[in-house]
Amino acid sequence: QNTKRESGRKVQLENINAGKAIADVIRTCLGPQAMLKMLMDPMGGIVMTNDGNAILREITVQHPAAKSMIEIARTQDEEVGDGTTSVIVLAGEMLAAAEPFLQQQIHPTVIIRAYREALEDIIKHLQTDSSILLDVNNKEKMAEVVKACVGTKFIGKWSDLAVNIALDAVKTVTLNENGRLEVDIKRYAKVEKIPGGSIEESCVLKGVMVNKDVTHPKMRRYIENPRIVLLDCSLEYKKGESQTNVEIIGDQDFTRMLQIEEEFVQRICADIIALKPDIVFTEKGVSDLAQHYLLKAGITAIRRLRKTDNLRIARACGATIVNRTEELTEKDVGTGAGLFEIKKIGDEYFTFITQCKDPKACTILLRGASKDILNETERNLQDALHVARNLVLEPRLVAGGGAIEMALSQRL
Repeated sequence: QNTKRESGRKVQLENINAGKAIADVIRTCLGPQAMLKMLMDPMGGIVMTNDGNAILREITVQHPAAKSMIEIARTQDEEVGDGTTSVIVLAGEMLAAAEPFLQQQIHPTVIIRAYREALEDIIKHLQTDSSILLDVNNKEKMAEVVKACVGTKFIGKWSDLAVNIALDAVKTVTLNENGRLEVDIKRYAKVEKIPGGSIEESCVLKGVMVNKDVTHPKMRRYIENPRIVLLDCSLEYKKGESQTNVEIIGDQDFTRMLQIEEEFVQRICADIIALKPDIVFTEKGVSDLAQHYLLKAGITAIRRLRKTDNLRIARACGATIVNRTEELTEKDVGTGAGLFEIKKIGDEYFTFITQCKDPKACTILLRGASKDILNETERNLQDALHVARNLVLEPRLVAGGGAIEMALSQRL
């Protein structure tokens, strides 16, 4: 009932003001003199950040024009990973620049067309004259670029550490399959945050870490050069999909039924034991009976892994995830890892699979004083990772600090 409809000039100006308002909110987060913003989310938690996207995500906005500004930041974050604040500030300025033209009664589509043409010219200039090619294999040069991204953020103080982490992680997950580069940091470079310790203790593991402990206390917790089997099925008696009714006449029938269940588990375990692995990871459960058989064979079992963790372990040690134990073959066993160990950090147990020969996935271990610090560090690191990834995919640079923008405005 309280909807109102407006049209014409007034709305255009309102839209521009809404856009400018959003830009003004995060203008102070830009550049080396930037400040952090402290936000309170609806749940009462506190976020401290100067990442434009993180701030705009938390703001609730009614105005449709302001909402589309927030979408710009989100797209920038997904595509490029950094520069969210700059994008918003630029967009706000572009709207402000269009305002006098609207007041001169120039039609909006004409203004848009002009912006489009300017964009085409800019892209031409960028690809030909203004950009410098970068040698991706030169680590110092790469580090300088990533450092520029990290410098204005909270982890600027530990910039060398952050830069090395980002470059290591990206180098690890880069796949070059017949000339096609693929760098999937979202899936294969997992950031694990563990409160406690100092930020200097953060590192990139040459392998994977998961927040799990062994299923049976007597299983081995330290294995060198382990043979790893990854499963996607449960090591327990599986009931049929459809409902089955069993009629039991004598007591020996019941004993036989229990026996069949046990034999089923025993057969599964026998399939696994035949390959003589050291560790079995499964995404589903492991029954007590299966634990017993595996323990007798000296095999460590870890259950209920996340699918994503399982994929990372597969990439790190070269194993193949198998769905049925009958199908296990020698080439599914992962032998690429150098060390399997379980460490206690804080009050939780973590499984480490490290010293991998040629890992194509990695875990970034972050330590820090409190949860808030860890969250902010992770956000900054994500930006650094994205920058490093984009460099690998397209090694072109332009001058920073607003220099390139000035040069382009001269050209136009």
